[in-house]
Amino acid sequence: MIERELLVANKLGLHARATAKLVQVLSAYRCNATLIAKGREVNAKSIMGVMLLAAGHGTHVVLRVEGEDEAAAADAVAALFERRFDEES
Repeated sequence: MIERELLVANKLGLHARATAKLVQVLSAYRCNATLIAKGREVNAKSIMGVMLLAAGHGTHVVLRVEGEDEAAAADAVAALFERRFDEES
């Protein structure tokens, strides 16, 4: 199991488009993925689950991945967060 703390740095936070990108990235991996924020824990491969976090700009979230390709999945998600979901230049 790998846990990484990530910062939602894009202006609009985890809104629908950013959430869809996150779920799309994770769908390529077999591991289980969970996002934790504001005392809630949700399936990171579920658009509705991630949207329920209502994680706005500046929110710290914890990504927990567990399974055979967990390291690659964690790296891919961390890169997506670092790129601010490709929304800002």
